[in-house]
Amino acid sequence: MKKRFSILALASFAVMSIQANAAVLMTQAADAPAEGGEGGIYVLKEFFVSGGPLWMTLPLVCLILGLAFAIERILYLNAVDVNTDKFITDLDSALQSGGVEEAKDLARNTKGPVASIAYQALLRTAEGQDFDNVERSVVGYGGVEIGKLDRNISWIALFIAIAPMLGFMGTVVGMIMAFQDIAKSGSVQAQDMAGNIQVALLTTLAGLVVGIILQVFYNYITAKIDSIVNKMEDASISIVDMLVKYRR
Repeated sequence: MKKRFSILALASFAVMSIQANAAVLMTQAADAPAEGGEGGIYVLKEFFVSGGPLWMTLPLVCLILGLAFAIERILYLNAVDVNTDKFITDLDSALQSGGVEEAKDLARNTKGPVASIAYQALLRTAEGQDFDNVERSVVGYGGVEIGKLDRNISWIALFIAIAPMLGFMGTVVGMIMAFQDIAKSGSVQAQDMAGNIQVALLTTLAGLVVGIILQVFYNYITAKIDSIVNKMEDASISIVDMLVKYRR
């Protein structure tokens, strides 16, 4: 609940900040010195205003929300990605020296999905259940832990998909405005067309940039999850073999 609250609070604060500062950005972009702003923050502000505060804000909100979920996942995955080989070695030593109870204490006090799977297996071993039940618990609880690893990444994928769509929507709106101006004036003026076409191109660019940035984070997160899952599978085999050897 705390993680969800922090993400929602960050997103709400970001959206309110964007809305509150939209007028300020427009004023600053208009008053910015041309020579000092080139290649700097003033250019970005001018792009933001030229693309239209509404259509440029929507991809920006997608970026902020997507980054919030991505950062939360990265922090979580790094926290649970422990040294699996060292844990298995320590677990084997604890099992041999202090039995199942000492091994349970070690698994309980260690972070990560591998330790959680080990604890479930040791718990059923202490209850005297047969190895079929122990192995089923390892497989079943492994699926639960994978679900925890995958949590919230569907939101990142959603923002990757809709950010370019929102940009393309701004493009369509810009082109409609351009043709409306032509219909009203009855003639084609390059200067009038340029402004609306610029809106169309900038919103498309904003959506694509947001999608690319979030895609990089998404690929890193999925690669990290695959790495942790591979470690879980290897560790699960080692844990079952360890318990079989202990009972003999």
